Amino acid sequence: MHALFFVIDLLAFLLIGACLLRAWMIATSMTMVVQPGRFVVAVTDWLVQPLRRLLPQGMALGRWDAACLLAALILAFAYGGMWTAAALTNMSGTISGAAMMAAVPVAALKMLLRVVLQGLFYMLLMYAVLSWVQPQSPAFGVLSRLLEPVLSPFQRAIPRIGGVDLSALALMLVLQVLLGLVT
Repeated sequence: MHALFFVIDLLAFLLIGACLLRAWMIATSMTMVVQPGRFVVAVTDWLVQPLRRLLPQGMALGRWDAACLLAALILAFAYGGMWTAAALTNMSGTISGAAMMAAVPVAALKMLLRVVLQGLFYMLLMYAVLSWVQPQSPAFGVLSRLLEPVLSPFQRAIPRIGGVDLSALALMLVLQVLLGLVT
């Protein structure tokens, strides 16, 4: 049973992360021709394209693509519903319908926050390693462009030490603290 929970959790994490990454790439005006754009589009099109047809033409939340964000929200609520149902079947006693209905949005919000925080952490980890090992790689350029909005406040506050930018490490520490609060 634990293996099933792990697989569901992993699939939900990856799909929600792909939807959010697609929205983020669109918000930063990145072309979807470069990786991970093609992969993200291929993985999320089955949900995003039908939502685009359902939503009013050109609906966006600022620079953010509403269909991608709605897809992530739908997946998070589906995960929250599955997680709550699974948790309630393993508990003894009775749980009211109101308690179950309250647990689903909480589980969905926790999942969304976890995906954002862990996703940023892993992207920052790749960014830090590539900045030291191979700063000319195309992947470093993509990560730099994606992470610039969240890294720039840290880069302004933390000076370079011996030519080394420690802002990514500082942000990773903040993300780990926030992740500890969420989980």
